[in-house]
Amino acid sequence: MSTDTKTLPDTGSEPSSLKLVLTLTIAGLISGLAIVSIFEVTLPTITANKARELREAVFKVLPGVSNMQKLSFKEGALQPSTNEKEDAPFVYGGYDGEGKFIGYALPGQAPGFADTIKILYGYRPAQGIIVGMEVLESRETPGLGDKIYKDADFVANFNELAVQPKITTVKKGTKSAPNEVEAITGATISSKVIVKIMNNTHQEWISRLPLPGSEPSMKLAPPPPTDSADEQ
Repeated sequence: MSTDTKTLPDTGSEPSSLKLVLTLTIAGLISGLAIVSIFEVTLPTITANKARELREAVFKVLPGVSNMQKLSFKEGALQPSTNEKEDAPFVYGGYDGEGKFIGYALPGQAPGFADTIKILYGYRPAQGIIVGMEVLESRETPGLGDKIYKDADFVANFNELAVQPKITTVKKGTKSAPNEVEAITGATISSKVIVKIMNNTHQEWISRLPLPGSEPSMKLAPPPPTDSADEQ
């Protein structure tokens, strides 16, 4: 008695390795193109939002300012600049509605407790005081380190803060000099980082800034082109 064994034909139900690689490659290319397309579409909006946020920060740390311009340190002097990609050190000049110089907005950064802290602060060289501070970027501990921008009393330290001889931190309720900053209880490290940024930035820029009264003038934007048809 014999038993016949039948071999079933290969139906090809299992995809080959090559087919899987091609499928994944095509899917990756489509996803990559989609991401690039979305980035290109949203980039102008992102850029515009960052410019708006920066402008608002400059106006906030320099009370009385209604105009601003970027000032780059090149060839031994501060010069108005519209180049956002240059490597030269820069600050922002703040001016009132009549073009009168008010002060500088200086960006600075340093490692914090959790990550890098970036700030912008207003400085009036004629009086030698800081008149405002804004935290631009921070990932400090919620409920503690984030008080560097949420605690109104701490932020108020920088409304009229003397930079000479050096900004120092003291315990809350013990401030007795115009160059002292009362640290936040429970967030002393973050408080000291803000002061460190200001001291370091001031030392970096004090020799670069012109004497009070000789600051760069506000560079007016060129008038829009006139349509020749309108002139006729």
